[in-house]
Amino acid sequence: MAHLSIIGTGNMGQAIAAVAGRGGHTVQLLGQSDAATTVTGDIVVLAVPYPAVSAVIAERGESLAGKVVVDITNPLNFETFDSLTVAADGSATAEIAAALPQSRVLKAFNTNFAGTLAAGKVGDLDTTVLIAGDDVDAKRDLAGVVTSGGLEAIDAGSLARAREVESIGFLQITLAAGEKVSWTGGFGVVAA
Repeated sequence: MAHLSIIGTGNMGQAIAAVAGRGGHTVQLLGQSDAATTVTGDIVVLAVPYPAVSAVIAERGESLAGKVVVDITNPLNFETFDSLTVAADGSATAEIAAALPQSRVLKAFNTNFAGTLAAGKVGDLDTTVLIAGDDVDAKRDLAGVVTSGGLEAIDAGSLARAREVESIGFLQITLAAGEKVSWTGGFGVVAA
């Protein structure tokens, strides 16, 4: 079984913790008041808004060396909801990987809303978590957490694919913010 540390106790952090718990994994949930608490997980989930990631890295970067670090952020402009805030040929995940060169950085969960993680369904489909990254073993380990928690996991490719995965997350958020889809809905994937 895996041991996860989730930095962020909001809806997404709690939903990911519940998925891991359903799979029999142990979880350490860390909030803002836990800055002095040591990260103990082998898999560390950054369940904070993208603008908060740099502070987390500054505070905890050294302790993340050798760990699988999962970026769930969507780097969108929260003032206008009309663009991503990273370069057109880059991604938030690539920036995090560059800042944490001794960590195995993955992109996952950013195309899921907390409600679909909790329910395990998007409409009639099983909730699917897209996972992108360059470390095959890290992706396999995270996929094991996801599937043991009752969800589907799809390897979305290398770390370079994080840009496209972030674009899907961006589209889904803008549709929900525009009340075109609900915050308990979203995109479903059928892998046939």
